[in-house]
Amino acid sequence: MRRIIVSVADRERALALYRDALGLAEKYSAGEIVALAVPGTEIEFLLHERPPTPGLAGVAVSFVVADVDAATAAAEKAGAAIVDAPADQPWGERQSVLTDPDGHVLCLVAPPAS
Repeated sequence: MRRIIVSVADRERALALYRDALGLAEKYSAGEIVALAVPGTEIEFLLHERPPTPGLAGVAVSFVVADVDAATAAAEKAGAAIVDAPADQPWGERQSVLTDPDGHVLCLVAPPAS
């Protein structure tokens, strides 16, 4: 995989969530696109400012975070809406499910606390 592209209505609003709250580092900006780095990979997470077409049945991206509860609170403060609150899952992760300000589904995951 090389990149994930997400259509967003407002690039700055999306950056408040993905860059500022979730900690993805900004790599470059070109026109309506801003590229964010996915830590530890060569994968780019691109925000493309154009009319989004979100849906709960579409693709959901999972972000690994150190603390799901804290990251969920930061994401909500940055404009995300909580679909499923942080909870331990039967497959061994703690996870929350959110929608970004444009309605795209994203998951925050981490191994459960020991």
